[in-house]
Amino acid sequence: MSQLVPIPSPGQALYYGEPGGPVVVLLHDAYGRLPWLEAYAHALASRGFRVAVPDLYDGVCTIDTGTSEGLVAALDIGTALAEIDDAIVGGQLTGHERVGLVGFALGGWLALLHAQAGAADAVVSYYATLAERDHGVIPCPALLQWAEFDEWYAGEDPDSFVTRLKDHGTPVTQHRYIGTRHGFANASVASLVDLQAAALAFARSAVFLESNLKD
Repeated sequence: MSQLVPIPSPGQALYYGEPGGPVVVLLHDAYGRLPWLEAYAHALASRGFRVAVPDLYDGVCTIDTGTSEGLVAALDIGTALAEIDDAIVGGQLTGHERVGLVGFALGGWLALLHAQAGAADAVVSYYATLAERDHGVIPCPALLQWAEFDEWYAGEDPDSFVTRLKDHGTPVTQHRYIGTRHGFANASVASLVDLQAAALAFARSAVFLESNLKD
C-alpha cells in the first residue's frame, strides 16, 4: 500500500455549482477521488447542477493498479452506501430535490446498487454491472457507458444485466466506445484514459441528466 496519495478534505464530500440545481453525486472508481473528477464536476456544475463528490476511501487515492485493488478489498459497502446518502442530503440542502448518480467502475457498481433504493431519479454507470445476486429493481432511467474491452465483465455479463434491467421495466440507454478499455474516463491515469471517448461519454451523460433531472 506504499502508493497511497493523500487528498484534500479527507472523508468529506466536495460540492460544486451554484445552489438550487438538481443534485448529481459523482462516485469515484477504484483509484479514489483523483483530480480528474474535479474537472468532471466543474463541467457538470457549469450546466446548472449541484454536484457532490464523496471520498469513499477516507483521505487517500492512488494511480497504481495493485494499490487500487487493495483499496477496493478494504472498502466497507454499507459505509459507502451511507456516505452516498449523506452526499445526497448535503446536496439537497443547497440544491434541488431531484438526484442523479454518476459512477465509474467501482463507483458505477455502487451507483447501480444505491439506485435500487429509489432515492435517485437517474443513474449513469461507466463500465459497471450488477451480478444477479445483487440485482433488484432500478426504478429510474439508467445510462450505461461501456468500454469495448473490459475484464470487469468476467462473470458479470453486461448483456444479461441489460436484459434483467429491461425485464424489470428500467428504461435503459447504452453506448459502447470502440477501442477503449476499462477506465477510459479516468484522465488521472494516463495508461487508461481515452480523451475522445471520455469527452463523448461526458456529453452523453450531461444530456441524459438534463433530460431526466430538469423540467
